[in-house]
Amino acid sequence: MDLLILVALGTQDKPFSRLLDGVKACIENGLIQEKVVVQAGLTPYRYEKMEIFDLLDKDEFGALLNRADLLITHAGAGSILSGLKAHKKVIACARRQQYGEHTNDHQVQILARFDEEGYLIAAEPETLGEALEKAKTFVPKPFVSNTKAFEKVIEEFLHL
Repeated sequence: MDLLILVALGTQDKPFSRLLDGVKACIENGLIQEKVVVQAGLTPYRYEKMEIFDLLDKDEFGALLNRADLLITHAGAGSILSGLKAHKKVIACARRQQYGEHTNDHQVQILARFDEEGYLIAAEPETLGEALEKAKTFVPKPFVSNTKAFEKVIEEFLHL
């Protein structure tokens, strides 16, 4: 089976073409030789060396994620957690308010925390090549969901 990189931009209503420009640059300079599939959301983008979809349903996205060798994503918690729960190496880039990619910079904080904890590789679109090199030897910290503990706290609070 061919190697696959999945790029996920989420469903944010603002474009994140800066990340796709970074992926394109890595393809053009030979740093990415794998097949690249993109879930672009509402980011209009065309490049013949990437297979680009606007939105994928949950099953299609899950199937691609399971096949992927690497997930490159925006720093939305849902996208990051999808990659970690699927035991994938994740490179994440924060959408930034200054570029009109989001309404604020909360993804910067999300990204910093996941990076500090060793779950993923934080990058900027312009430094994606360095992150790809790091990914070759990166061993992410295994992600363990805390959902059950959180549910127990809520149940105890509500006296269920």
